[in-house]
Amino acid sequence: MNRINPIHIAILLVVILLFSILKLNAAKEELSLAKSSYKETLALAVKLDGLKRNYFDKMKVQNELGRILRKPALRSANIVKKVSKSSIILSSQNIDLKALNTLLGKVLNATFYISELKIKRLSEKNASLKMEIKW
Repeated sequence: MNRINPIHIAILLVVILLFSILKLNAAKEELSLAKSSYKETLALAVKLDGLKRNYFDKMKVQNELGRILRKPALRSANIVKKVSKSSIILSSQNIDLKALNTLLGKVLNATFYISELKIKRLSEKNASLKMEIKW
């Protein structure tokens, strides 16, 4: 009875082998889930980087907005531009509707992050405007 039965050793080795195979399969499934999660995260990071480049580049926003405000239809609109650390505030106390339409058409079709937009009608042909564009 002091001897170990070789059949018991063989059964133990088979059980250890089956356990190892099950653990390996579970690890493979976990790896495939991690890979798919990584691909989704990478795609999201690429999208966020593109959005950051388009909407939150201070110099790009200032250059595009300056180009829009230099249009001949907007020069006579008396638009006041205040630049702060994180935004630009455009305001006008008396802007005609044609200039307002031109400004909003250009700004809304561009890639700006508009955090505040207030338009108040003053008369048939005039309005007041306050717009904050952040980066």
